[in-house]
Amino acid sequence: MKKALKVVISAWLLSLPLAVGAQSIINSKHNLSATGPGTIKATNETEVCIFCHTPHNARSTGPLWNKKDPGATYTLYTSSTLNASLGQPDGTSIMCLSCHDGTIALGSVVSSSATISFGGLTTLPSGNTNLGTNLSDDHPISFVYDPTLVAANGQLKQPAAITAPVSLDKNNKMQCTSCHDAHDNTYPNFLVTTTQGSALCYSCHDKNYWSSSSHSTSNKTWNGSGTNPWFHTTYTTVADNACENCHAPHTAGGSARIMNYPKEEDNCLNCHNGNVATKNIQVQLTKTYRHNVYGYTGIHDENEPNLVANKHVECEDCHNPHAVNNTTATAPNVNGFIAGAKGVDANGSSVNPSLYEYQICFRCHSDNPATTPYTQRYRGVGNMRLNFATTNVSYHPVEAPGQNSMVSSLTGPFTVSSKIYCSDCHGSDGAGAPAGPHGSNNLAILKYAYDTARFPMLGSGWNASDLAMHWPLCFQCHNVSTVTTIHTNISGGHFMKYTGCNTCHDPHGYDGSLGTNGGSMASAFERLLNFDTTVIRPNPVNGKMIDIPNRKCYFVCHQNASGTGGIYHEHLSTGSGF
Repeated sequence: MKKALKVVISAWLLSLPLAVGAQSIINSKHNLSATGPGTIKATNETEVCIFCHTPHNARSTGPLWNKKDPGATYTLYTSSTLNASLGQPDGTSIMCLSCHDGTIALGSVVSSSATISFGGLTTLPSGNTNLGTNLSDDHPISFVYDPTLVAANGQLKQPAAITAPVSLDKNNKMQCTSCHDAHDNTYPNFLVTTTQGSALCYSCHDKNYWSSSSHSTSNKTWNGSGTNPWFHTTYTTVADNACENCHAPHTAGGSARIMNYPKEEDNCLNCHNGNVATKNIQVQLTKTYRHNVYGYTGIHDENEPNLVANKHVECEDCHNPHAVNNTTATAPNVNGFIAGAKGVDANGSSVNPSLYEYQICFRCHSDNPATTPYTQRYRGVGNMRLNFATTNVSYHPVEAPGQNSMVSSLTGPFTVSSKIYCSDCHGSDGAGAPAGPHGSNNLAILKYAYDTARFPMLGSGWNASDLAMHWPLCFQCHNVSTVTTIHTNISGGHFMKYTGCNTCHDPHGYDGSLGTNGGSMASAFERLLNFDTTVIRPNPVNGKMIDIPNRKCYFVCHQNASGTGGIYHEHLSTGSGF
């Protein structure tokens, strides 16, 4: 009688998936009997269900459960963005782990004192299906998913919006069975629905910006060169891989936020190396001057302050991978490539998302400068937020049009009403290079060359084309002929004979108000005049530099770094229009 009942119950269990038109467990790898289709199977045992279920003396852990609890203490997933409260695995998850943590013999069942033979195999072999007891690199499980969690996270769907085939358990917990159905392998890895386009992920997750992101919509494919960026899926486009372009739900390379790779940049550059994305960002990051994402690992954190405190740089400091798209914009508004990134505004306050490109730059280049200024100025401390302030005497028009209403050297399409991006000057160099300051062979990641190895030699045989060739950075916006004419009228061109634009002009701005030290002193810093102190110093007699309204120069040139050996001389007004 017992044997007959056992057969009836086994037949009933086998029929369950067939009743809903799903794939039978008989034809899946979870059929561990000797008749199973997989490579991991018993030597002689022909019963299919016995490895998990028994009709008598079953454990109360689950439905007719025939396995012991592993009894292990697991290392749990953790990250700064985790809002759920995790405990040790329970419910159906601990049932799954009785095989998938590799601590209990596959043939060890409650209903038999003898272990079912798997030949030379005892526990689940090493590999992606053997999760071990370290679950820190796996999607978190066994946590309560409720409205409180949704509110704390801000980018999850309400529990009531989670519908079949994805489900929470009777205690409203996320378990292995929320995503997996051990009896049905219609979708690979016994998933309850397709992962194409990350449909399974978005049963619960509701990431801001995602629907319009290029990582959600792009049909780009891998060109076959280098390493396959989608090594753990069968999908062949960016859109189809979606979340799994960067994330792995199990045995992830980088545990925090279950990234494919432990080094942050590798999760971006496996596609942005020209093998999937059109532009090769990776090669830009090998140039002499670059945002060195290779120089830091494990410092960036998703929840770090907008104003960066610990010096580092990673792709995601400037880019939000869930938001990026190909939308264009005009200065200073953010374009799609940097959409959704957080920043610091002109007042020093945190903003999320950034509205203007410079707000993203201010994360590192403002009140906590990440780099030492290349030029030591008469006024200024390297705080770009202060240098570009619209209350200053002068500034390049990054936040707003400049103070000077008469800039005769501007070339089209620029006018005194124009605004520009930081990346108009700082960016990858070379024809066809990708936008943005990734890397350059020019000093300070300049987009165009600024020759520091020679003097302009104006008036000594050099002409406008020579100047444009060696200092193209400045002449993207300023007409070279007009500039040379202006400086020829100033001391006969002396200023542009033995020194370049950067010696006298601060390309960012003078960080002082219009009223600093009185009108006469303030006027000395019009037209971005803010001198390189290694070349030009205040006159030691009167402390003055330059007085534009009175057309007089007072500064001292031709001194060495120690301040000796120079000639103190007062340059008076020379030439018309000065």
